[in-house]
Amino acid sequence: MAAVLWYSRNRNYKAELEACCLEAVPLEFGDFHPLKLITVTESKTKKVVRKGSTSSTSSSSSSSMVDPLSSMLDGSDPLSQFAASVDPLTPAAMTAGKSNISMDPGKKQRDREEDTAVGDDFEPWSGKRSYILSRYTTTEKLSINLFMGSEKGKATSPGSAVSEKVRTRLEELDDLEEGSQKELLNLTQQDYINRIEELNQSLKDAWASDQKVKALKIVIQCSKLLSDTSVIQFYPSKFVLITDILDTFGKLVYERILSMCASNRVSLPGVSTPDNFGPDEVNETAKETCLNWFFKIASIRELISRFYVEVAILKCNTFLSKTGISETLPRLTTMIRGIGDPLVAIYARAYLCRVGMEVAPHLKDNLNKNFFDFLSTFKQIHGETVQNQLAVQRVEIPVYLTLYTPAIDWILQCIAYRAPEALLTEMMDRCKKLGNNALLLNSVMSAFRPEFIATRSMDFIGMIKDCEESGFPKHLLFQSLGLNLVLADPPENDRLQILNEAWKVITKLKNPQDYVNCAEVWIEYTCRHFTKREVNTVLSDVIKHLTPDRAFEDAYPQLQSIIAKVLNQFHDFAVLFSMEKFLPFLDMFQKESVRVEVCKSIMEVFIRQQQELTRDPVILNALMHICKTMHDSVNALTLEDEKRSLAILISGFIRMVSFGRDFEQQLSFYVEARSTFCNLEPVLIQLTHEKIKMVVNMQCLCFFVKSVNQLAMETRQVMKGNHSRKTAAFVRACAAYCFITIPSLTSIFARLNLYLHSGQIALANQCLSQADAFFKAAISLVAEVPKMINIDGKMRTSEGFLQEFLSNFFSTLLIVPDHPEQGVLYLVRGLLNVIQDYIWEDHTDSKVRIYINVLHLLAAASQETYLYHVDKVDSNDNLYGSDPKFLAEINKLSETLIGQILDHLKTLGKDETLKRQSALALSLFNSIVIHGDLQNNKLNQLAVNLWNLAQKHGFGDTKIMVRTLEHIKHQSKQPNMSHFAELMLRLPLQSRT
Repeated sequence: MAAVLWYSRNRNYKAELEACCLEAVPLEFGDFHPLKLITVTESKTKKVVRKGSTSSTSSSSSSSMVDPLSSMLDGSDPLSQFAASVDPLTPAAMTAGKSNISMDPGKKQRDREEDTAVGDDFEPWSGKRSYILSRYTTTEKLSINLFMGSEKGKATSPGSAVSEKVRTRLEELDDLEEGSQKELLNLTQQDYINRIEELNQSLKDAWASDQKVKALKIVIQCSKLLSDTSVIQFYPSKFVLITDILDTFGKLVYERILSMCASNRVSLPGVSTPDNFGPDEVNETAKETCLNWFFKIASIRELISRFYVEVAILKCNTFLSKTGISETLPRLTTMIRGIGDPLVAIYARAYLCRVGMEVAPHLKDNLNKNFFDFLSTFKQIHGETVQNQLAVQRVEIPVYLTLYTPAIDWILQCIAYRAPEALLTEMMDRCKKLGNNALLLNSVMSAFRPEFIATRSMDFIGMIKDCEESGFPKHLLFQSLGLNLVLADPPENDRLQILNEAWKVITKLKNPQDYVNCAEVWIEYTCRHFTKREVNTVLSDVIKHLTPDRAFEDAYPQLQSIIAKVLNQFHDFAVLFSMEKFLPFLDMFQKESVRVEVCKSIMEVFIRQQQELTRDPVILNALMHICKTMHDSVNALTLEDEKRSLAILISGFIRMVSFGRDFEQQLSFYVEARSTFCNLEPVLIQLTHEKIKMVVNMQCLCFFVKSVNQLAMETRQVMKGNHSRKTAAFVRACAAYCFITIPSLTSIFARLNLYLHSGQIALANQCLSQADAFFKAAISLVAEVPKMINIDGKMRTSEGFLQEFLSNFFSTLLIVPDHPEQGVLYLVRGLLNVIQDYIWEDHTDSKVRIYINVLHLLAAASQETYLYHVDKVDSNDNLYGSDPKFLAEINKLSETLIGQILDHLKTLGKDETLKRQSALALSLFNSIVIHGDLQNNKLNQLAVNLWNLAQKHGFGDTKIMVRTLEHIKHQSKQPNMSHFAELMLRLPLQSRT
């Protein structure tokens, strides 16, 4: 193929831009506009009789406009007619409403119960379960009785007589009494838990196989275990495990009877759940079954078993009568008086309250009676029987009293739920009558609303002082009081006295764990109501107590909580870091993983709360130390996500630092940050460790370079582009900083982009030699781009990223002036040489597509005035002034590129590459049409040949080619573009058919 010279057509960018703009059409606003609000005015209209309507009334009219939707209807629309027919204000509707209400006589009662129902603000028992199991443990051996079963316990055959079935079941119950059990001894706590879980599963299996008596036996056997206090420390956890089985049993029985009701139930209006029914709707079979269960339970001989199993199915009373539950609860409460052991009795009361709050939360009077019964027998706790039991098991009285806490807390929580403030006064009076018992006082403070406790803070402090120290430690009482005071504010005049009274007790604690538990609570109270002086005093006291014998090592969770609470209250970091004891407090976190977590929490709060940029040296020095701690924690085992999060926090800190117009100080800070967070010393001994640390450093370095570039642009903005000698030297120093830092990055595309970005910044600041250095470094680096790169853990080809980068690079090179000693377009030529030598994938056309983009650059470079410029930088259009020799060089370079593109098109003549050939030919055709001078015959003929090649084998994109022809037709109507009309005649559009 003969050489084809490239002739770029002259472009008038301004005229082309105006031609592309949409024509402005004036809009005349009339009476109607689609965005105009419709004004509705009331007017009286004449009576109009429509077809199909019997009457009409005065209506509201918006205007003379006719609603297109309503105009399609003959008369009023069906929905309006239906609404009018059931107008709730009409007498008929009101009568119907009354009749509906009268159909459900229990509705008012249910509404009243719903008003007192338990809401989301009530903490359920399930929220306490895991804490009790983890808190009350034992290392002693446990025992359990397992039900062994019998052949009689199996389901009878369908042909058995009813009397035989009844006799068999009675015998089965007798078997239980006669000892069809096996006692397992010397069980560990985990073995015991596993056995209980096996019993729970056996219960479900027996129920599923219709062995209801066996299921009842298992439940009776389990409830018997609650009378055993041989390992008393484990009793609260035993209660949790056994009552889980009881809950399962109660649910199975209730659902069984409910299913018998639902099978014959008539659907009633307003009934949304299966529980919304009255006893009148329960059929006789369901009632008989329900009574049968209660009769079976009534025959249980042991009081504790009979009590627990009946409470488990308490909800089933709703099948028998409306007042069944309210009548049964007082009887069950009275039954507990027969339980002699006070610990067993209080947990029985707790279970009754648990079930009572689920099935009848409105019956609060019974809850109060239940608790007052306990208070009347409270002296049993210190009785001789209990003391002897504790002596045998070697349990101290303070430990024993803590066993009551879950049960008393739960009962008082149920009583105090939505209770009036007067009830708290009554409870306080009862506590005083019992000698301000610490156990009860602690539960009262835990149960009632914090607002009620806060207003009586000084009264509670007086009661705490009068408590005996031996039974229940006073520091736990102050801890409970503090938990209330962080949720509700006490009277302002009492706040300092409250803190002093509490801290007098707390600071005297010898046990570090007891001390830090209290300090964790009261530090939040101090932060809420006092200044940094008082907070600093508390932190100093914590350091004093936990430093000896390195006690802080066992208190890291509490210390972390203290830091979190201080950060939550103090958002002014200048105040925070000015506390004398804050940084020494941080030094107590000696364990590296904990120290890093604390540093991360501080940085997260700083980034989230710091609204303004800062230059405060106190803040900078403290946060620099914290960030360095995070940075130096990275090692070979650090996960990628952790490295990324650390880098984000460090970058966030640097982003918040600003020295205003003191750009030299800002640059000095960046230099210090680079040395702190990126150790570039290639020390051979630490080489491996430094490479690992560089993973975090790379992300920080990218941010440093971007920050310094932004600093240079801010300097240019301040000087309005007219640099003085001082600012010119400063921006050159910024460029030098970036030039030194960029090679440290491991990501090659990060280096390429930063070289390009930094070169653009240097060019904008008239630093031409520095810009040349950046661009040359980028050109040299292109040759090192690997074929595959790692993106999100997957290896991908790099050609797409490289092609995108090169397109941006060539766009920048348009405005870069040539060096007087380097020749015409020396940077473009150098980059093309690198592209020519780069080894590209055989199955792609990336290299040729880049050449086509370079043709666009060369066409733009040959214009008399370039499309864009950099202020105060003379580009080649000013330097050469359309000199013929300069244009000849451009055309010569264009001719070389076109030749290589056409050679590549020839290599795509095989069957498997014809589609690529078509797309590439059409791309080059479009470039020639847009940028080339088609008045040149050779270039015109080349365009026609490319058009024919694009659709020669039927792979041409018809839609694109049609749009291309439309563009050429449009261009032919422009001035001096008449030759496009002739070109159109030579461009046939072939049909694929």
